[in-house]
This record gives sequence, structure tokens and C-alpha cells, in this order.
Amino acid sequence: MQSDLIKKYNVPVPRYTSYPTVPYWEEQPMDIGFWGKHIKSSFKATNDANGISLYLHLPFCESLCTYCGCNKRITRNHQVEQPYILSLLQEWRHYLRLFGKPPLIREIHLGGGTPTFFSPQNLHHLLKNILDECVIHPQHHFGFEGNPLNTTQEHLSTLYSLGFRRLSLGVQDFDARVQKAVNRIHDFQNVAKVVAQARSLGYDSINFDLIYGLPFQTEHSIQQTFQKVGELKPDRIAFYSYAHIPWKSPSQRGYSEDDLPKESKKYQLYEIGKNMLLKLGYRDIGMDHFALENDGIYKAFQNGTLHRNFMGYTESYTDLLIGLGVSAISDCGSAYAQNVKDVALYQQQVESQGLPLLRGHFLSEQDRVIRDTILELICRGRSGLHADLLQTLTTGQLQGLDDMQAEGLIEYAADQLTITSKGKPFVRNICSQFDAYMTRSTNAESKFSKAI
Repeated sequence: MQSDLIKKYNVPVPRYTSYPTVPYWEEQPMDIGFWGKHIKSSFKATNDANGISLYLHLPFCESLCTYCGCNKRITRNHQVEQPYILSLLQEWRHYLRLFGKPPLIREIHLGGGTPTFFSPQNLHHLLKNILDECVIHPQHHFGFEGNPLNTTQEHLSTLYSLGFRRLSLGVQDFDARVQKAVNRIHDFQNVAKVVAQARSLGYDSINFDLIYGLPFQTEHSIQQTFQKVGELKPDRIAFYSYAHIPWKSPSQRGYSEDDLPKESKKYQLYEIGKNMLLKLGYRDIGMDHFALENDGIYKAFQNGTLHRNFMGYTESYTDLLIGLGVSAISDCGSAYAQNVKDVALYQQQVESQGLPLLRGHFLSEQDRVIRDTILELICRGRSGLHADLLQTLTTGQLQGLDDMQAEGLIEYAADQLTITSKGKPFVRNICSQFDAYMTRSTNAESKFSKAI
């Protein structure tokens, strides 16, 4: 029965870091003046109460990890750091002028690319310039992504001194053959060293990013990887399905699809990893995420405050998220905006017009109702069903929900939907039943990775 469900639901669906998802946003350039009005309104309404979140996209990597679908630029020329930082600060100051007063910073996340590509001195310069013009929320959460190969003691201590307490390491897999295939090579001792250094400094939440479905992964190799994870016992685990999208990420053509575990085999790898994590004391939260009970993200899941946005799962909620840097995305509650995706163009547009916006989307009332429903499902596993939402569902959507209930994936009544333990691996599919844009689309396979 489970294999039948995998075959049925292993179809392209979004990961829902937003609704509507980025491929369905308008293609025309975003109007900077109109966006600025939405930013001002959101800031005025929410800053004093909850503060704002800040995402900085640092796109540079010294080498190409062939599995990666992120927006990155491969270079060993570290002279790119200072000009890029200058552009980030110029973009930030444009937002400061829109705010009209120092913002209250609740969250900062450094993503990439590889943020630790940047020297500790340059990261300090960037962040000090930002933080000196802000008020820091007493319950702030600052985190960054690091590569085990280049995250140094100096990186860790520099960022710790600026208020960072969260570190996410892109481990992906510990098997040598898998690492070679995806060009993400680091040994266990190196990862253990970075973890020990971070803990000795006082970092209170360490995350490992791990992926299932990579080329040459086997039951034995995934078991070996999770045994090593158990030795280091990070506070959180993000255990993602490998997204095979070679039409978007040509580097994924560096290995054959025959080298990838197929549907049922791939799902089996997930089950092995998940069950080993549960035995180690981790709790299954949200989608793809596991945490020890002492970690803040588990506590947020327990008390119903877990949130999801363009930074992934977060334990605090702000209505305003500002994304700085190439391809970064901002969310002001009523609208989304994405920056241009090319580094040179980003720097040119920051210089010439302040905000380097590519495109965005202003949410309709229906968008907001569906967004709230999907957020509830993907963060808490259940949602009340708004009467206005039910009226918009097509016959096909309603039939899909009925089928999922018959299959034991959901418990569905007139005004409430709960995802069962059996349905949890299919949470993306369940959310997609409410997605009006997916219903109208005929080419989802060219936009999204498969669910399993």
C-alpha cells in the first residue's frame, strides 16, 4: 500500500516557503515606488511589537557542489567580497530611509552560497554596519550557514561576538563515494572539530543539513551517516529530499539519473534516517526537520509558534522579512519581492536605483486565506478550513481531499483538517490540494521537484 502511495504522490509539488510560490509570481519588473509604500506600511504596523527579520544572501562559493540548486557564483577570487558588501549596505540604507527610524531586529540569517567564504573581518564589517543602525530585540535569533571546510574558529568567535548563537553546517552525507559524486568533500573529523569549537564558544543550536536521494546512497551508507550524526548529536537536523532539477541546475547532469535511488528506494532511505533519528531522541517536526527537545525550534512546535518563511522554519514570527543581496526575497505580509539574480546586475541596480527588484507578487484576499491554511498545515499539521476557502475549491481539489482521507493521510471534516502520521511524508501534496495556482497550471513538472 505504501509503495502505491509513493507512486501516486511522487509528483512535482512546491516546498511552500511562500504562497503563492515564486514560479507563479508576475514576470514583469516590480514597481519600486509601490513596493516602498507596502514596506512603510508593514514596518509601521509591526516593527514596535515584533520587530523584523533580515536575510542576507552571500552567493559566493569556492567550488561547485553539483547537487545544489541555490543561486551561487563560483570563484576563488576573494576580491569580490568588499564590493559585494558595499552593495549590501547600500541596499540596506535604502530600506532604512523607508523605515524612517531604527528597526527592531528579531532575526538575522546569513545564507548562500557559502557565507563563510567571506573573511571574518569582512563579515564583522558588514554586520557591525547593519547592527549599529538597529535596535536588537531581547529575544533575537541570529544564525548562519557554514561549510565545514572553511568555517574557522575566527568565523565562529567573530559571529558569536555579534550575537550569533546558531550554526547550520551543510554536511549532506558522510559517505566518501557520495561526497565525491556531488563534489562536497569533507571528513568526519573536520565536522566534529567545527562542532566542538562552536559548542565551546557557547553556540546553543547547531544544525546539520542532510540529504536523501543523492547519487550512490545505499541503505548501508545512510546508516553509516546517521551513526556519525549520532556521535556528534547536533541540536537540529534538516533532512531534505534531493531535488533533481537538471533543467534549472545543469551541474546535476554531472552524474547519471541511473545513479540516483528511485522512488521506493529513496523513500526507504528517508525512513532509515528518520527512524535512527527518533531512536537518538530527536522529534519529528514540521516537514523535513528534526530537533532535540531542548532546542528552541522544538519548543516552538510544541507551543504552536513555529513559522515558515523564505529562511525555512523559524521559531519566531515577524510580519516583515527583508532580503538583502542577489536573488534575495522580501516579504511584507501583503506582498513579496525578489531581487535580480545576477551579481553584476544586482550591484549596478543598487548603485543606480537603490532597490534591485526583479519581480514580485501582491497578495489577493484569496491568496492570504490559502497562505494561512498552508502555513498551519506545514507548521502544525492541522488547520481550520475557512468557509471562504472551501467555496473556492474545485471539484478536483475536493475529490483529492476525499481520496487522501480514504487513504488515511488526513482526517478531514467540514471545517478542520488534520494530517495523520501516515500522511506526514506527503505534507507537500496535501498542501498542494489548496493551491489555486497549481490547479490552473499545466506545467508543474518544469517548476518543482518531486515530493519523494
